[in-house]
Formats: sequence, structure tokens, C-alpha cells
Amino acid sequence: MTRILVASVGRNRATLLRRATEEYEDRLRRYIRFDAVVVEPAGLPDARAAEAREREAAALERRLPDELDLIALTREGRSWTTRALADYLDDMRTYGRPGAAFAIGGAHGLAPRLLARARTRLALSAMTLPHEVARLVLTEQLYRAATILRGEPYHKGP
Repeated sequence: MTRILVASVGRNRATLLRRATEEYEDRLRRYIRFDAVVVEPAGLPDARAAEAREREAAALERRLPDELDLIALTREGRSWTTRALADYLDDMRTYGRPGAAFAIGGAHGLAPRLLARARTRLALSAMTLPHEVARLVLTEQLYRAATILRGEPYHKGP
């Protein structure tokens, strides 16, 4: 069974966003092996952003299994349609790949070494999104992709 891991920096303190994210995570678990992990932000001032990214990258790397494809979320990444995400998940299943880990950085983004390690750099938007919103959007899109693969009527688009 395909495994998906969403690893992010920073807890979701906004109650409504947290509830919505948890709802999609619960739905997604009906279709695939899904886990979400959160690491604490470095808590450094903006003047030490590079150091913060490195500390957060180290914390993320400890939680990212080597066997999973790493997909780094960054606004400089490639844009995928929902159908492309569904096709990616389907290819993993078809070709027996173990799964994917999606990494969401903190306030200063992801460290260059984590971006370099990633199989794919994915942009959810050309705009900068708070990690809580990125996690919600990503989880909903993963759920939507899973319903496409199952032929269920959730997705109304092409």
C-alpha cells in the first residue's frame, strides 16, 4: 500500500484550520497509509533565518524515511494539477514504489540541502502560504487525488 507522509514545521494553532486539516487527514487514511508529523520551529529571529532553516531541516530529516520520495513544497516549485497528483500516486502504486514524503518548511522556507535532496519541488501556489494553510491545501488535494483514483464522485473537475 502506498505510504504518504506530510512533514511540516510548526504546529497548527488556528483551531478552524486544524479541524479542517484533521478532517481531510482522517478521510485520506481510508484510502492510503497516511501520516503527518510536525517538528518545532527553530524560534530564531529573522536575522538568523539561514540558521533556522538548517535547524528545521535537521529536525525534518530525522522524520523523513529514506525510502520515500521527497517532495519539497516551495513557491519556486513546479505546479501540478490535481490529476497530475493522482497520476503520481497511481504511478507509485503501479511501479511498487513505497510512497512519498511531502516537506513543508517553516516561516523561512526549507533549507537548500533539503531542496537539493528532493525528487520534486512542488508549488501549491505562486504565492507564499503559511504552513498551516499549505498543509490543509496539500492534504485536501491528496484526498481529492485518492478519490479520483477510486472513481468516486468527490472531484468534479476534468
